[in-house]
Amino acid sequence: MQLHQLEYFVAVARQRHFTRAAGALHVAQPSVSKQIRKLETELGTPLFHRMKGNVVLTPAGEVLLPWAERILGEVDGARAAVGELGGLQRGRLAIGATPSLCTILLPPILSSFHATYPGIELALQQAGSRDLVRQVEDGALDLALVILPVEYPVIETTPLLDEPLVLATPPGHPLARRRSIAVTDLRGVPLVMFRDGYDLRSVTEAACRQAGFEPTFALEGGEMDSVLQLAASGIGAAVVPAMVVSPGGPLRAVRFSSPGLSRTIGMANRRDRPLSRAARAFASALSDAVA
Repeated sequence: MQLHQLEYFVAVARQRHFTRAAGALHVAQPSVSKQIRKLETELGTPLFHRMKGNVVLTPAGEVLLPWAERILGEVDGARAAVGELGGLQRGRLAIGATPSLCTILLPPILSSFHATYPGIELALQQAGSRDLVRQVEDGALDLALVILPVEYPVIETTPLLDEPLVLATPPGHPLARRRSIAVTDLRGVPLVMFRDGYDLRSVTEAACRQAGFEPTFALEGGEMDSVLQLAASGIGAAVVPAMVVSPGGPLRAVRFSSPGLSRTIGMANRRDRPLSRAARAFASALSDAVA
């Protein structure tokens, strides 16, 4: 079993497609297929169900994936530790963030960091908080921006900012002209809802249930971009972070009256693994930006 075989395996598992994985790895697709077959031969079992258009992990592949991610993470950590001797002239930094933060908060921070440290290769993973925390735990990510609280003993978190949530509505929505609303005003209001497991879905459902009712879904299963577009099209309103509703855009942001709705954004990293110099520099830049 060789490291590049594990790297190819993890890429295919994440992309769910051999050709897309080859593109992400910047290698030829036949090379990826060949190395995966060699790995399957060595392990004596298929790792993927190969179907038209995509692939799905077999039970053996599901077992191997966290181990492969952990091994590759440890190798990257070793490389980073040795690279520390050369300062911040070279290295790699793997960062994770939720979709809303990838859209608004991170781009200028990443741009500034890259301009300051052009030799540091940046890798960005976009996912929900639970998936990101698992990848930090497995060593696939150096750090991640997640929604707190996080209940993992091995994970250390640092709160960064409290972000208000608002109701995003099209201009003609019955609640669009209100200066503020209470959570009880959402009773019976059709909502465009995020997919199951999404932090914003959990916050919205919990707030409605605490107010004594179940939320009404006009449509569910979306990611951030699709939820905003669907809300703008008039299908329903959506509870979203205030930062994603652009002033003058197609949506109106109606705030919630006191105590309001909010979420706490924090940085997560492994408690038992010191941050690399590159990760510490990025964490510092992040803290300065949100301050």
